[in-house]
Amino acid sequence: MDAAIDPTELNRLKWRCKRGLLENDLFIERFFNEQGDGLTIRHVAGLQPLMDLPDNDLLDLLLARREPDGELDTPEVNEVLALMRRPAATVLQKGKL
Repeated sequence: MDAAIDPTELNRLKWRCKRGLLENDLFIERFFNEQGDGLTIRHVAGLQPLMDLPDNDLLDLLLARREPDGELDTPEVNEVLALMRRPAATVLQKGKL
């Protein structure tokens, strides 16, 4: 099993993930709300290349307008992307929206 990240690293990661597009921030915020306590080093390895993308390219991936390709097409990136793309229905059921 992959090691969990410590709270200090989690806070740094959240800060690094702040984006210029509100739509991206909504996906990312939900990801951290749902997965934050269980994030592992593997998740960080998948999240960092996504955060290196320009906002519009990231949004295209989050909305499944395109799939990762080239160096971005790794198991870690695909795993994180799948978690971030999960339908908001689970959030609606929890009464958060």
